[in-house]
Amino acid sequence: MRNRRRSRRMHDRPLTGTRVLDLTNVLAGPHCSYQLMLLGAEVVKVELPRHGDLARQLGPEEELNRAGIGASFLAQNAGKKSIELDLKDPAGRATFEEMIRNADVLLENFRAGVLARLGFDWPRLQRLNPGLVYCAITGFGQQGPMSQAPAYDQVIQGLSGMMSVTGSIETAPLRIGFPICDTLGGLAAALAITAALNGRQRDGLGAFLDVSMLEASMSAMGWAVSNYLISGLPPEPMGNQNATAAPSGTFDAADGPLNIAANQQGQFETLCRHIGRVDLLTDVRFAGREARKHNRDALNTELNAALRSRTALEWERVLNADGVPAARIFTVPQAVDSEQLKHRQFISELPFPDASGRALRVFGSGVLYNGEPLHPTSPPPLLGEHNACLPGLLNRWKNARPEAGHRKN
Repeated sequence: MRNRRRSRRMHDRPLTGTRVLDLTNVLAGPHCSYQLMLLGAEVVKVELPRHGDLARQLGPEEELNRAGIGASFLAQNAGKKSIELDLKDPAGRATFEEMIRNADVLLENFRAGVLARLGFDWPRLQRLNPGLVYCAITGFGQQGPMSQAPAYDQVIQGLSGMMSVTGSIETAPLRIGFPICDTLGGLAAALAITAALNGRQRDGLGAFLDVSMLEASMSAMGWAVSNYLISGLPPEPMGNQNATAAPSGTFDAADGPLNIAANQQGQFETLCRHIGRVDLLTDVRFAGREARKHNRDALNTELNAALRSRTALEWERVLNADGVPAARIFTVPQAVDSEQLKHRQFISELPFPDASGRALRVFGSGVLYNGEPLHPTSPPPLLGEHNACLPGLLNRWKNARPEAGHRKN
């Protein structure tokens, strides 16, 4: 009996029983609610009738886009429910209001002020549900001179300074090859929501979370921002080299590029021994950390000449075994199919929502919870797939007893 109880606890996710109303579109918001779903929350997407989330029409396969299940949508919306509501229609607003009264979280990524103009500003939301955690994700936040400006990932990349330090002196400014600002905004929102849910246990009161994608992105830029804030040193683009240490960056193996991060003195010494260049250890240009940074180009030339003697995989195995971080550079298909991700069960397989029999592969969260990967439990929903279930859902939410420590009505 004890083992069975322990097994059940291991399968209980930390947000089980948490009810999330998701008004978001495309990526930042859906990525946030996807993380909440993986942690156990019940996520109900509220979508505009006949149109739905714009991501339903985005992806490389036109047939899926026309069917409203584009790859961009499929990637971020597994495990969620979909209902259609028009918040400009009185009946739609009434249904939405009833859902708000019994929700734990309301998530949206409209332009600042849109939900308030629809009749659901924060003071009214508080009156409807004092325990509601309301999270609004925007490009620039709810206030300020850019609060009404349209925000797309590439725009945020440019305004954050991110593009100015990506690439080399010759190629910068350069866009990072995936929507990192959307993703960082979604992760910041998910973290804030879980913190607010925890804080609600003290007094039963919810919170208004104003998430800025610009600020979330800059907070993740590390030394590129902090070196300027603290030391007044503006960063410069350095291509595949790491400004904080040398040798640290991308180098030439016999069959292609290889990443090496010999950031510590002992790692540099080990690297020199393995490549047969112990003479570099007595060269005054490379004697210490700061000297190596100042003479990076000369050092890289010497290292590349020696590293071309073996393949990237051979160097990866030899150097890692002796404590020097090194690895090949994968393509996305190689990364997805790597043995490490297979071992961790990061990718899970679901049926396509259109019952075509095709397999759908989606990623998890990168977190093992009590030793188990977090996977979605159902495919992404078709638009309005759960419309017929709405009366039962409303009744269930209304009659659900709040978890211990949740809002006190």
